[in-house]
Amino acid sequence: MVRRRPPGTEEGWYALHDLRRIDWDAWREAPERTRQRALEEGIDYLQNHEAVVDAEEGGSAVFSIVGHKADLMILHLRPTLEHLDRAERRFESTALAEFTERASSYVSVTEVSGYMHEDLTDGLDDIEDAGMRNYMQQRIYPEIPDAEHVCFYPMDKRRGPEHNWYDLPFEERKEYMSAHGDIGREYAGKVTQIITGSVGLDDHEWGVTLFADDMTDIKHLLYEMRFDPSSSKFAEFGPFYVGRRFPSSDLGALFAGETVPADDSADGESAHPDAESEDDHGTDEGDDSGGRPSTDADHEVVAPSTFTRRAGTYGVDVAETDAGYGLLFESDADAGTLEESVDELRGNFDHYDTHVLTEVRTSDDSVAIVSLWANERAANTASGFLADLPGVTGGVGAPLDDEEPTAGDSEGDSEDEQDSSGGGRPDTGGPEHEEVDVEEFQRRVHRFGIDLDEHPDAGYALLFHSDTPAEDLVDEVDGLRGNFDHYDTHVLTTVRADSGDTAVVSLWANERAANTASGFLADLPGSGPGVGAALGDDSADGADDADTHGTDEDDDIRGELEELNIYAGQPHGEDVYALVLYSEADPEELREELDGLRERFEHYDTHVKSAVYAGEHDGDRTAIVSIWETKEAADTAGGFLSELPGVVARAGEESGFGTMGMFYTVKPEYREEFVDTFEEVGDALDDMEGHFETRLMVNETDENDMFIASHWREKDDAMAFFRSEDFRETVQWGREVLDGRPRHVFLA
Repeated sequence: MVRRRPPGTEEGWYALHDLRRIDWDAWREAPERTRQRALEEGIDYLQNHEAVVDAEEGGSAVFSIVGHKADLMILHLRPTLEHLDRAERRFESTALAEFTERASSYVSVTEVSGYMHEDLTDGLDDIEDAGMRNYMQQRIYPEIPDAEHVCFYPMDKRRGPEHNWYDLPFEERKEYMSAHGDIGREYAGKVTQIITGSVGLDDHEWGVTLFADDMTDIKHLLYEMRFDPSSSKFAEFGPFYVGRRFPSSDLGALFAGETVPADDSADGESAHPDAESEDDHGTDEGDDSGGRPSTDADHEVVAPSTFTRRAGTYGVDVAETDAGYGLLFESDADAGTLEESVDELRGNFDHYDTHVLTEVRTSDDSVAIVSLWANERAANTASGFLADLPGVTGGVGAPLDDEEPTAGDSEGDSEDEQDSSGGGRPDTGGPEHEEVDVEEFQRRVHRFGIDLDEHPDAGYALLFHSDTPAEDLVDEVDGLRGNFDHYDTHVLTTVRADSGDTAVVSLWANERAANTASGFLADLPGSGPGVGAALGDDSADGADDADTHGTDEDDDIRGELEELNIYAGQPHGEDVYALVLYSEADPEELREELDGLRERFEHYDTHVKSAVYAGEHDGDRTAIVSIWETKEAADTAGGFLSELPGVVARAGEESGFGTMGMFYTVKPEYREEFVDTFEEVGDALDDMEGHFETRLMVNETDENDMFIASHWREKDDAMAFFRSEDFRETVQWGREVLDGRPRHVFLA
């Protein structure tokens, strides 16, 4: 019996073809706000994966599939199966997933084989020809071609009684593959491919993904190959999926039945005109077959005054706009040619209410594109598209709303807290209701069956009348309530009716949260005048300090610590947001994973630091600490950090009071003394009422960077300790041994 030696293979990135059907009936029946949230979360998911924020390398793209087999295909290329697993689960956590179901999927890995070069046995290092070795690396680490059309299908080599591919001698198989490739070479520059192997990974042996600007080129290629013996005798095929690529920002247009992509190629050039071939299908990725423009900013940040001056030279007065961030890209292209490209791009930008204006302007002999946006993140996304316009030589950008807020401005209206996914929240600067006293409000709401005494957590109440029948308003309010329930300042939102009158009643923990909700409620169908009332003595006082995106205890506790003169000066106390997650994974493994995330995080100015900390006295958990300048940025980062290996709890999600984190940088000569003192304090804590646990955690890459994580039964137990004389003495001593003042952060 002859046992044939298989040709060598070299693998690269793992691939997931995730095919989805859209539940169009559910989509049509869903309230507008529910659909909007689904689109926002879907776009955010797609853009993050296209930007590869979850890994050091790879690629992602989304396609609209034609025919009954699926509606969408999301293609992911990543270094490990773990990355693909995370990508699947992260999609299922989006609101968009509720409107889709898995039609099919295919898991595989990019590969090259010994048919390409006989020296490939144990790896690419066996290939002495540097050019061939580089070519093979491009095959297993490909960019996703930026072509209009895609065709994906799985396939096998036949193992029948008459024709069995695996019984053929190697030389004969190689000859078949070479002849097969001769056909593919005729389509170089027209069709590009990614070939993946799937033996042991999925139901077929290979996956073939073909890309072309003209779909008939793919058809002609495959038609010719059907007559080649490699296919006619030995190939068996699975289902074919055909579709068109579109930018993730056009997801809303896709669901609305509009044309996608909305920003068809700005210059009309082929994405890969110089592609060459040397493989089983004879096609190649090409040097410029990369994906869509990166969502990372492609401009230099300048001072607002500098930007205003430069925009003014092109006749744009930014002071007359509501823009929060501005971009300016100069170009060597002719203004008329550039205008055509910008018109198409502007049509895409106009889908988002964060877009203010994008125009081509001229000044003397120079041409520029000026693009203004509501916030920086939206501008950063646009920056990649603008940098890709014809003749662009460089760009600048600047925040335009750095002025001090006026008395009427809402603290939550900063650019970092605006809706960054294109939806645009109502202006929180002015509520949409008239304020009345609590007795008057109680009288009005009582007829709708609401007893305010039954809701002791409510600090502010809203009531909006509507001309819409209650039964027709329920779905809209259900969708709105689903959004409100993300915030723990929300107490109740309900539709009520009495004698033919309809009203929406909404109760909140504080006035500022209610003011934000007021804009949404006023936007409900048939909504008429609204009224609101403060329900408690503390409501008005806390209105300016509350954070509608988080717990109201944050500011209360920070205030109490300040009154106790703890960490006087607060170098960062009110300016940063910290995340602490605990993991049972090996610290070294966590460091490697976090290094990849940190590279992505450092693209954003709001990132302060991210590090891995382990217990000074061993322990069964390692901590991941990530500090950000804004809560929105911290919350976004938390989604990625929670996917790190072995995560068992995020600080504040455990029972009890949560966690107080005190971040210390210890002078090296005092490190041992600091650790000894911590042990003494720890012994004292063990005897305190309501204390569960306190740990000293040390940065894995800097032994002098530490934090203390404490867990208490409730807030009062922790505050009793912070009021104690022992703690005051410890703080005073700490000022002598710490390199700079400690940073105090409350982790809710």
